[in-house]
Amino acid sequence: MRALELVSPMDIASYLEQNRKDLGRKTKNIKDFHVFDFHYIPEQPLLRDEAKALIDEMLRFEISGIPNHQAIVGSRGSGKTLTVKYLQRIMRKHTSLEVLYANCRHHNTSFKVLAHLAGVQARGMSMTEVFGRFCRRWPAKTVVLLDEIDLMSAKDRRREILYLLSRSEQPFMAVLLSNRPHVLNELDAATKSSLQPWPRHFRNYGADQIQAILLDRAQRGLRQWDKGMLAEIAALTARLTNSDTRVAIKTLQNAVSAQGKDLRHAFEQARHDLIADMISDLSDSTLLILWAVVSADADLAKTVFGRYRHLCTHQSERPFSYMHFSSNLSYLQSAGLVALVSTKIRRAYTNRVLPTFDAGVAKQICRLRFGK
Repeated sequence: MRALELVSPMDIASYLEQNRKDLGRKTKNIKDFHVFDFHYIPEQPLLRDEAKALIDEMLRFEISGIPNHQAIVGSRGSGKTLTVKYLQRIMRKHTSLEVLYANCRHHNTSFKVLAHLAGVQARGMSMTEVFGRFCRRWPAKTVVLLDEIDLMSAKDRRREILYLLSRSEQPFMAVLLSNRPHVLNELDAATKSSLQPWPRHFRNYGADQIQAILLDRAQRGLRQWDKGMLAEIAALTARLTNSDTRVAIKTLQNAVSAQGKDLRHAFEQARHDLIADMISDLSDSTLLILWAVVSADADLAKTVFGRYRHLCTHQSERPFSYMHFSSNLSYLQSAGLVALVSTKIRRAYTNRVLPTFDAGVAKQICRLRFGK
């Protein structure tokens, strides 16, 4: 049997140095990597009608102190988070409003959100005590931006923070962000009655708008670019990804750094990477549902639900009711990970649940998260 050749430390060092030079050569056209970061907020984002309406409501709140709570719904990559973070920046400069932001993916209960915004270590405190700390820290007119509100833990299905904000004698305005259009239907009657959120739909960008966004990133982040390439990326993004601008931005970065063999390859690579990131970011409960989608014997919703309950048993997880299971399927559809197709079986209609990506990606992530 042929002996394995040992690789010396110098061989590794040489490989590292060579690839460092290659990477530097491939990325020499990029003058500012920061503009390709998904957390980057442009100095002048695209002004949309949806943003104008939100600005108007914030200004009315500043003058009157009477909030019209808002619920912003739109697909991934439609500019919801970028818009509110930009407004947070400029409202502080141009108005007397305090504007706070919390992502409910990272702070997934009302208690955790309030502790985060109050800046306290709340262990051992009651909800009433934490909300009191929050109110004392922010006594003025305050806008509270709650991103990915639909990802709050199942332990906090009532989303108590919304009831507290809407019932407080202090002037608080809540702005909820979600990818799922049905998130408001999940609020309990008392919260919905008290909050009465005004729905705002962020429409998907058109190809021309995506091209304008790419042009702004190119002007700020690249030494040279081709307008035809920007137009092609915008067209692919609008046609194949539900206008997810993150795919467009990642494709541009791949294309100019020679990480794609051609533009279509750069696009597919960007889409694959973002899907993997999205799946990795799912909560355990939602990831189990996606695992059921890609591993069930049939694609009918009832069959997938049965597979989901089986997986929960093996993971010692308490399964959702069918209603909450269906709600999570709607979320996965809004995220672009599944398609729900209405199908007639005998005399009744049901949904087929179809994954929209390579199922192997989900299976690999599930094995890493949950084991075999």
